[in-house]
Amino acid sequence: MWFRNLQLYRLPQNWDMTIERLDEQLGRLRFRPCGSQDLSTHGWISRQPEGSLVHSVGGQWLIALGIERRLLPSSVVKQVAADRAEEIEQQQGYKPGRKQIKEIREAVTQELLPRAFTTRSRIFSWIDPEAGWLVVDASSRKAADTVVESLHKALDELPLKLLNTRLSPATAMTEWLVANEAPVGFTIDQDCELRAITEEKSAVRYVRHALDGKEVQDHIVGGKQASKLALTFDDRLSIILNDKLELKRLQFLDVVKDAAGDAEDAEALFDAEFALMTGELRRFIPAMIEALGGEEPTI
Repeated sequence: MWFRNLQLYRLPQNWDMTIERLDEQLGRLRFRPCGSQDLSTHGWISRQPEGSLVHSVGGQWLIALGIERRLLPSSVVKQVAADRAEEIEQQQGYKPGRKQIKEIREAVTQELLPRAFTTRSRIFSWIDPEAGWLVVDASSRKAADTVVESLHKALDELPLKLLNTRLSPATAMTEWLVANEAPVGFTIDQDCELRAITEEKSAVRYVRHALDGKEVQDHIVGGKQASKLALTFDDRLSIILNDKLELKRLQFLDVVKDAAGDAEDAEALFDAEFALMTGELRRFIPAMIEALGGEEPTI
């Protein structure tokens, strides 16, 4: 159970929620498969059939949002609707109007949906009730928003906000590159994106490339800022930080993963990995916030 991405949301410390109440309230929005006319559905799922919707290890909670989507490409709908419109034109002697075309496409969609294949996915989220974090394993804010919206629908109350730091990630990452010095506990790796702050938004990307040379400095002097930067924390995990304060391509290094290798079965391994992951992230997240000047206080 290793997260690959981190979208960070702040809960108040000592959030007034118990695992029993959370499980009960998530149950209001349990996952159900797509009906014949559903393009997609989503809801909370458990790790075991009919089991609890909240998996707890060492006081850390894991929840999962299940998503099912019907695979109905718009190009298919468009082609079938065009064929149907041509048939109607031949029957009535003139081309269908804009309103009629829209009605044809809607009818074609309803006709094809029940026959469309479905695909399922899930998004895991970790809740640290003591430190006050909701961490979503999603590669984009849009995907994480689906989780947050589903929590708002299920829970009586969700005092949640996005993490906000005193220093913007772009400013901090640029300063680290200029000084050629990472914040305490971190090292700068070899992947980076620099983006101009002008309207052109020109960008240059470095992959597996030394970042301490004159070329990088010249781009920064020329008006570019760091929009992505690869970092390693404490020789235990590596990440890509971007200017939206999203953490991507999270990798736990062997020194961490090897510690879970003695688990006896799949369930024990899952719990061991989750415990190790949350333990490392509980050290990493405060260090990252400190490197970005601390957390911006709530007004």
